[in-house]
Formats: sequence, structure tokens, C-alpha cells
Amino acid sequence: MKRLLIATTNPGKLVEFRDLLGDLAVELVLPERDLQVVENGRSYAENAALKAHAYAAASGLTALADDSGLEVDALDGAPGLYSARYSPDENASDADRRALLLANLQAKPRPWTAHFHCTLAVAQPDGSVHYTQGNVYGEILPEERGNNGFGYDPLFLLPELGRTMAELTREEKNTLSHRALAVHAAQPYLQELLRLR
Repeated sequence: MKRLLIATTNPGKLVEFRDLLGDLAVELVLPERDLQVVENGRSYAENAALKAHAYAAASGLTALADDSGLEVDALDGAPGLYSARYSPDENASDADRRALLLANLQAKPRPWTAHFHCTLAVAQPDGSVHYTQGNVYGEILPEERGNNGFGYDPLFLLPELGRTMAELTREEKNTLSHRALAVHAAQPYLQELLRLR
């Protein structure tokens, strides 16, 4: 069976990728070690490619990585590329980052419209890379709701559903999240790639 390396050590992302890629005839491989890739790109695509290339080169396998972020209109797109590093405290938790986001929004008029963005990179050991993207639109709530998901999910309301990302089941989230949309867009490429190898 062909193998595909999931280039992340984030436990929330690992669960999502396993669910989203479960239908592919491929063995999903997890990193044997964290390569500590410095995400110093100027775009989601650059950061995703940095991770995918590093893991593909180290493993000799096709590697899939993503870079995702929450972009809040009232904050001129912040936290954006720095969503996972939004707090000046390098040991900040997801809850700390959510609290900081709400503090920074307090003086801004509502609704606090926002979107989640994901760029997915599939890298080959030869250096080639394929990209897909996904976006989901909603707004930030002033209080957390829900116990599922991770990151900013408890604050991100999907107005058409009247629920936050953290109030969705895993199955629901895996049909409409930014990461799900990027993975679905990548599946034809992955299927063709796996067929040819």
C-alpha cells in the first residue's frame, strides 16, 4: 500500500486529517519526530510548503502539510498567519489566544466577521509541490460555545447553522471546515498521484 506522511504533530490536525483522508487507499504515516520547521513564510502557501518539503525530504515519502489561520475583518485580517503564535507568550494555550483575540476586539463594533483559511501543500521528495485551498466564513462571538474542535473553534459562529465550529460533530466539521474543503480539493490529485506510483 502507498504511504502518505501527514506533516504535523498537532493532535487536533492529526485527528482531522485521519478522518478526511480515510477513504483514500493509502497508509497514513505520522512523523517519527518533530522537525521543528520554522514557519517564516510570508503566506500560508509558503509555510505549508516549508513543512511539506522538510518532511518529504527527511522521510522520502509524499508529505501533506497545511497552514491555516483565522482572519478577522475588524482586526485587518489578524491573527492570520500568526494564529497559532498570536500571543506574545510562547507557552500560551488555545484558551489564552482566544482570550487575547476577544480582548483585542472589545472596542470594535459587532458583528465581528471573519473567515478561516487553509492552504494545503502536498510535496514530493523530488521537490515538486501541489497546493489547494479552503475558506469558511462566519463571525466571532463574544463568548465561547461548544466543547469540540480546537484553536478558535469555540468562538467561530457559522451563521447559517447558528452554531460554532466547536458545537459541530466531527462528521459535520469534516464536511464544511476550511481544512476539509482544502483536503477535498486535493483528493483528485492525491488519487492520481497514488495511482501512478
